[in-house]
Amino acid sequence: MNKNNEKIIKLTSPLNAEMISKLSIGDVVTISGKILTARDQAHKRIVEEGSPFDLNNTVIFHAGPIIKTSDDLENNDFELVAIGPTTSMRMNPYESDVLDLGVKAIIGKGGMDDNVGEALKRNSAVYLVAVGGCAALYSDSVQNISNVFWLDLGVPEAIWELNVKDFGPLIVAMDSKLGNIFKN
Repeated sequence: MNKNNEKIIKLTSPLNAEMISKLSIGDVVTISGKILTARDQAHKRIVEEGSPFDLNNTVIFHAGPIIKTSDDLENNDFELVAIGPTTSMRMNPYESDVLDLGVKAIIGKGGMDDNVGEALKRNSAVYLVAVGGCAALYSDSVQNISNVFWLDLGVPEAIWELNVKDFGPLIVAMDSKLGNIFKN
């Protein structure tokens, strides 16, 4: 239970439409399983070139993590230092197209536009708000980094595949029924 005696809903990635349809704005959730980080440049590249992996039922976190890398990146030797949300409205130009590729949840900070709201409804997806300033808390939920894509974009802009346990708390800010906490 959280401070307001609301039940925390535990989600497991990959997500599905049935899980998402039960969520409403204001619900507090955590996620276990796989999440992917993606910021502006990764979103742009996904739209322009296609995704390097299947986005169906995935979770995308708008974040530019701080990651220590070894000199030999071939060994996939990465250590997460911190990860917190970045401003999601920067992804507005691309997010609807990315959601149409099957993404079920977006995690970020701040609001997103009505086009994203329509795409959330169309794709049975949700937008979850992470609390800014809680990078250390969120980092503790990351069990490991299992992969990285498009490292040529730089560490913050690359897509990092993270395995997480009870990642959150996150608040459902925009649901699959056009609910929008920023408009209520």
